[in-house]
Amino acid sequence: MPGPDPATVEYPAIRADRAETIDEVQDALIRCRACPRLVTWREHVGTVKRSAYRDWDYWSKPVPGFGPSDAAVALVGLAPAAHGGNRTGRIFTGDPAGDLLYATLHALGVASRPTATHRGDGQSLSGVRITVPVHCAPPDNQPTTTERNTCRPWLTRELQLLQPTLSVIVALGGFAWRALLPILTDIGWHLPAPRPTFGHGRHILIDDPSTQHGLHLFGCYHPSQRNISTRTLTPAMLHDLLQRALTTATLNHSNGRLRCPPVQRTDDATG
Repeated sequence: MPGPDPATVEYPAIRADRAETIDEVQDALIRCRACPRLVTWREHVGTVKRSAYRDWDYWSKPVPGFGPSDAAVALVGLAPAAHGGNRTGRIFTGDPAGDLLYATLHALGVASRPTATHRGDGQSLSGVRITVPVHCAPPDNQPTTTERNTCRPWLTRELQLLQPTLSVIVALGGFAWRALLPILTDIGWHLPAPRPTFGHGRHILIDDPSTQHGLHLFGCYHPSQRNISTRTLTPAMLHDLLQRALTTATLNHSNGRLRCPPVQRTDDATG
């Protein structure tokens, strides 16, 4: 039976559900053309280009997540930057937000290099995976609700496949936080009621009956150029938040992967 047309709204849900590995999710994802406005914009940007990147062959396709498929920590952003991930083909790569994020992850010992410039630069992550709710660059960095919902199956399936090892999620911004909550419920994690609201430093513990471990969800302001320039988020704030999230997990020295121990409930863990 032929697969669904990548330009149809049904494509993400059908193809994501069929994927049995993270690699299969990514292979199907990069062919997606389900959101006409985003397809037009990402390809327009890759044709017009920014003068500083006129010699670049822009990626101009959906940008997949980056990091190991057995990560214990997931960082969830918003969407690729038009001249960042949409240019380089790797999330948070080639833009100011990524410059700060990878430098911080390197300082914390989970990124192999302090910079991320292109897909072949040798960058790698240990125990951490970076992904987004919307995989195409949106105009003005603002996906519509429909575009977010159409793209949702990709993140849902990615987190489902990570579930056996995943123990910490950091939502980089309110958009990521709001996108994550229904996804976590759909996968089977039990959210507290009422649903928690986003805030920098917010930390909640979510039950996962299937593994008898808890999932720790942290809120962090997005490391956007605007947030940094207004000092809504400082490099020290980002470092401290990510360090807090990473130390919630423990390093399994036998395989180099971050893992979280069985949940010990504390007042801090309830936010």
